[in-house]
Amino acid sequence: QVQLVESGGGLVQAGGSLRLSCTASGRTFSYYGMAWFRQAPGKEREFVAAIISSAIRTTYADSVKGRFTISRDNAKNTLYLRMNSLKPEDTAVYYCAANRDGIATMTGEYQYWGQGTQVTVSS
Repeated sequence: QVQLVESGGGLVQAGGSLRLSCTASGRTFSYYGMAWFRQAPGKEREFVAAIISSAIRTTYADSVKGRFTISRDNAKNTLYLRMNSLKPEDTAVYYCAANRDGIATMTGEYQYWGQGTQVTVSS
């Protein structure tokens, strides 16, 4: 079992930046592929970014590529998402997720989820 807790969300103006954190407890964090997803009101949860357990490979959704950076600190059991040049369409609840089998872009591939943190970008 892995418990995930997100933090760092908030209200920011368009063009601004935020850094989200996801702290893990339970089983060894470094064994898991990790990802960020987001869900806007009335929309399905969508993939944002993922990072493999060793952190040497990452993947991003086209909509955030070049603006968002996913990283992890296995010594601190923490996953991060640095979000720059934020746009109103980035407004959503952001979730971190853990996958014992690596990384993927589909929600069904992840076994553990946090409760989410709200990000609101005003125009």
